[in-house]
Amino acid sequence: MTAKFATYTADGQTFYGAATDVGMIALSPDFPQWPTLRDVIVAGGLGQLETAAQGREITHTNVTYEMPLPNTDRILCVGVNFPDRNAEYKDGSDAPKHMSLFPRFASGFTGHGQPLIRPPENHTLDYEGEVAIVIGKAGRRIQAVDAYGHIAAITICNEGTIRDWVRHAKFNVTQGKNWDKSAAIGPWIVPFKEASQLDDARIITRVNGEVRQDDTLSRMMFPIREEIAYISTFMTLKAGDIIVTGTPTGAGARFDPPRYLKPGDVVEVEVNGIGILRNGVEDEA
Repeated sequence: MTAKFATYTADGQTFYGAATDVGMIALSPDFPQWPTLRDVIVAGGLGQLETAAQGREITHTNVTYEMPLPNTDRILCVGVNFPDRNAEYKDGSDAPKHMSLFPRFASGFTGHGQPLIRPPENHTLDYEGEVAIVIGKAGRRIQAVDAYGHIAAITICNEGTIRDWVRHAKFNVTQGKNWDKSAAIGPWIVPFKEASQLDDARIITRVNGEVRQDDTLSRMMFPIREEIAYISTFMTLKAGDIIVTGTPTGAGARFDPPRYLKPGDVVEVEVNGIGILRNGVEDEA
């Protein structure tokens, strides 16, 4: 059975633990030296969590999922990373020589089952289903052939975007990518143990049950090994860093007319071997 570790709130307290089909096994009380899952990652402790969860009874069944690593320092996202995605821009450009990158901050994310928030200032809230990786081993100038050895875990991201706000400036998209709780990560992290977990991964995004995105990581213009190598050229990757690796074609902005998210919509991002990240949509109170 694949190990799955989540951060969640229950009975007014926040825990991390092992997710099962029938509930959660709280593990954080057993590891006070690691207050969060990020601390577990930094300490290389996922294996200890797996051992600790074996044979344990369920501790919580009524839980609220949080972003798995809510205190992560650095989240880097790769843009326009599938061939059809590049063609969507209809600017006649060839495949880019280098990958596009932008930062996101933890405040822009929520957990599985919690609503994505549409702000009153602009209603162009869009979805982007992606795989995210969690760095477990620090490194600088990592070679692509060695890159998978630096991954601790994988998860799912709906990299929600306020489209109009990515066009506010000439050279950046940061302000459209960081609205509070406009995106989600989760439901959990899965320890990364073999290449097939990424090489054979497929992303399917549904809105109200309708498939909008469907592609495989094998078609990425910049594979995850290259992403780690490129990013670690200019910055030292550290344990706990998250890389959101790119979304396929089919986001709402690319329809004619655009099909942006509205209150009452339900978005599901499914990745084989990880699970389904599901979020509703609400207007900001």
